[in-house]
Amino acid sequence: MLAAFETAPRDAEILLGGPEGTLRPERTRRGGGPPFWLCAEFPRLPSGRYAVAVRDAGRTVGRGAVDVPLPGSAWRAAAGVWESAAGWTRDSENLYSAWLDALFEDADERTSWNALHEVVRDAARNIFFDSLGLGEDDGAGPNAIEMTPDCADNPFFLRAYFAWKAGLPFGFHSCTWGTLEAAPHVLKLWTNDAMNLGGANTAQAFARLMPILKDTVHAGNGRTKFADDTSDYYPLPLTRRDLRPGSVFADPYGHTLTIVRWVPQSGKRPGLLLAVDAQPDGTIGIKRFWRGNFLFNTQEVVGEPGFKAFRPIVLDGGRPRLLANREIAASPDYGNFSLEQEHMASDAFYAVMEKLINPEPLDAESAFHDLFRAFHEQLLVRVESVAKGEEYMKSRPGVVIPMPAGGEAVFQTTGPWEDYSTPNRDLRLLIAMDTILGFPEKVAANPEAFGIPARRPADAVVREMAALEKKWAAEMSITYTRSDGSLQVLTLTDVLGREGAFEMGYNPNDGPEIRWGAPEGSAEMATCRRRAPAYQLTRMRAMRVWFKRRLHPAA
Repeated sequence: MLAAFETAPRDAEILLGGPEGTLRPERTRRGGGPPFWLCAEFPRLPSGRYAVAVRDAGRTVGRGAVDVPLPGSAWRAAAGVWESAAGWTRDSENLYSAWLDALFEDADERTSWNALHEVVRDAARNIFFDSLGLGEDDGAGPNAIEMTPDCADNPFFLRAYFAWKAGLPFGFHSCTWGTLEAAPHVLKLWTNDAMNLGGANTAQAFARLMPILKDTVHAGNGRTKFADDTSDYYPLPLTRRDLRPGSVFADPYGHTLTIVRWVPQSGKRPGLLLAVDAQPDGTIGIKRFWRGNFLFNTQEVVGEPGFKAFRPIVLDGGRPRLLANREIAASPDYGNFSLEQEHMASDAFYAVMEKLINPEPLDAESAFHDLFRAFHEQLLVRVESVAKGEEYMKSRPGVVIPMPAGGEAVFQTTGPWEDYSTPNRDLRLLIAMDTILGFPEKVAANPEAFGIPARRPADAVVREMAALEKKWAAEMSITYTRSDGSLQVLTLTDVLGREGAFEMGYNPNDGPEIRWGAPEGSAEMATCRRRAPAYQLTRMRAMRVWFKRRLHPAA
């Protein structure tokens, strides 16, 4: 049983009433805020109706009932993929946020899975585990669900799964990719109630929906115009109340993340905003909010990126309908349609977000060390991505992965290039390097924001920060596998010194030594056995301006 609260409960509990009297849970989990949530686990119960009471500080704050179905009663197929019992409301949005928070309750930046279905198959995480009694989450049998989204699909897969289990409507659009001159716009709407995919039961129908969803949704869905009334998402204000688990961040170059948890600031420990993303190879991982992971820019980009929420779907006369922006703005359940991010400057965006994550300003040393930790985690994830590309190339000797022509196509395409190239990730990596290298000057320009007296000389502040940079960069390292199978250790000093090489290091047709910026003629480069063809190098040199400019289009 899952309960969600707008404000923090003091001593909440969930009780069930049945033929044998009041039943207390065997295990209780708590988290969130806002929404706050409480999950109570009860032993398996006989079929029938049970009264539910949520109590807090000695008084009942919620009542309801739950039906435990007869074995096998969920086997019948629905008219659509599943039948929607009710439309989305504030309560269901809170439960969606609570479910996501609980699903990734103890995950951190080192946590990853090979596929999304591995997450929902974990009964200790997933409150909905096998809730239909069809064996849909046990990973075996004819009703097992497989989910392998990429980054743009991942928010839709999470939303679809929750809607399916909770009996809520779900929809998605086919969508154009968009260009620098015209933002993406949606085309046909698909909904669970209107799609008849066959199957002996709702689990099999849901399993058939997943590849359709994967083939239809792409990065364009997340970058439609903020004012578009028909899009899958609508834009949010940048407030702690509105950026809840389930909120989606679409970046300017096609990457998409879903918020799953806030970790509050505590003493000298920085706060964290954590999100889950998916990679083209299907892996799922946790990312923290910072400039190196969340790219925000509104100039010379395709569409309008930023933080957004799924557009609510209500039922009118039993038929699903998406709320328009004006309805969302006027709704007492929502009221959070906002154009705040439209044309917003990058620095202003990050300043607002840093204040939300750390309401009390960090001292300079703590803030700088936190940046280094985030940068290190980013590099560790890249090690895995490059290794997967190398594994693919070694399994196909002599094969050259085609490189798309044109700047936008390099970031948004399909096939092996999408799966194993890393232009978007490397652009984020370069921005992370800029953030690290520019931090001493940032502190010197505004020392009081970091607890340093304004009377302190700026050059002294820069020297102190530079000394910390040198120390931590030498202490932290990553290890990658070279072409001959030997291991190569790179300190962060090495990586920061190769900044320019990462502007050309995203091509999987190059050996790992090139992708990690090994200097020509070095012992490290001597083991390299593969180079991208000349025509691709020409295209990459032309593309280099995209990486040099980073998020500064006028540069």
